[in-house]
Amino acid sequence: MKTKQPFVRIVRRTDFPLWAMIIINIAAVLVAVGIGAILLAAIKVDPFVYYKDMFTIGTIDNRFAYKNFEGLIEFFVPLLITSLALALTFKMKFWNIGGEGQFIMGAISSATVALLLGNSLPSWLTLIMMAVCGAVSAGIYGLVVAFFKVKWGTNETLMTLMLNYIALYALKYFGETQAGWNFFLSGESVRPVFATFPESAWMYTIKIGKFSLNITLVIAILLCALIYIYMKKTKHGYEISVVGDSQSTAKYAGMKVGRIVMRTMFLSAALIGLAGTFYVSTAHSLSTSVTNNVGWTGIIVAWLSRLNPVMILVTSLLISVLRVGCQTAATNFPVIDSNFADLLQGIILFTVLMADFLTRFKIVFRKNTEKEVEDK
Repeated sequence: MKTKQPFVRIVRRTDFPLWAMIIINIAAVLVAVGIGAILLAAIKVDPFVYYKDMFTIGTIDNRFAYKNFEGLIEFFVPLLITSLALALTFKMKFWNIGGEGQFIMGAISSATVALLLGNSLPSWLTLIMMAVCGAVSAGIYGLVVAFFKVKWGTNETLMTLMLNYIALYALKYFGETQAGWNFFLSGESVRPVFATFPESAWMYTIKIGKFSLNITLVIAILLCALIYIYMKKTKHGYEISVVGDSQSTAKYAGMKVGRIVMRTMFLSAALIGLAGTFYVSTAHSLSTSVTNNVGWTGIIVAWLSRLNPVMILVTSLLISVLRVGCQTAATNFPVIDSNFADLLQGIILFTVLMADFLTRFKIVFRKNTEKEVEDK
């Protein structure tokens, strides 16, 4: 008898070469940049000049170029750590989209230590306590989601999303409520303004001429190497991979899936809280926009990098250059604001996702839509 077959089928590729994958992804980025150039030309902005300022983050013929590099590091470090942390949970298919909330919890806890204890403790001890409190508080914030998931099977995507808003509105409450108990606000301002940290709570920097190298950059790169080893070379990393592939297989192998989920989620959230600590200790203050959206951007970075720590390092740097470069270029083109970075980032995401699809799958067309099938 005759049975109808689909005219179009999607088939998974098994032998797509690495060199071709790299070329296709580079082409995807170039396509996105080309689309951006068309949009810039449509509003009468020279794309070549704009992209020159963007990709060089405004350092050419700029005697204050070191400031641009400092701003790049300030954005890059939290994004890198957050992306690495999210990759841990995504690897076991636990969809932690609560990076924003966990970052804020780490920032608030660190600010509490800085403002209450910063004037009474040595600088090194203050920074250590800020890091510990920021990591632990954010870790617990994430652990709550993992506990509910393991105990009652709740949806971690919805819970982490809701906890984002709880943390955000808590931060806004502290930033807008003028009261005697609210030590987060400066007492010297009539309007509600977040207080500046004592100097003992400022992150250490290494002076290289006029440039100040923030040591969080060194720590972030070290964390990247450690997480690579953790994911690729340790028993815990292997367990994360097995749980992500199949929880049934993990249980059959004797793994305690619930414990693995809770341990990994705590570690992920704690690292994001540590990123929050690094940011506020570098900025020397809280703010209502403290996250710079790294919780959301980190999701994009982790997926574009296919959860590979080395690729996350590269992608985080490229996204940071894009974000900081667009902000710098926007100062020379009043017709464009810094939000063009979000637009260009979205275009790049879609083109790279299409490239990823083409490298993973192929589209097969059938000439004959009917096929003879013998009766059995």
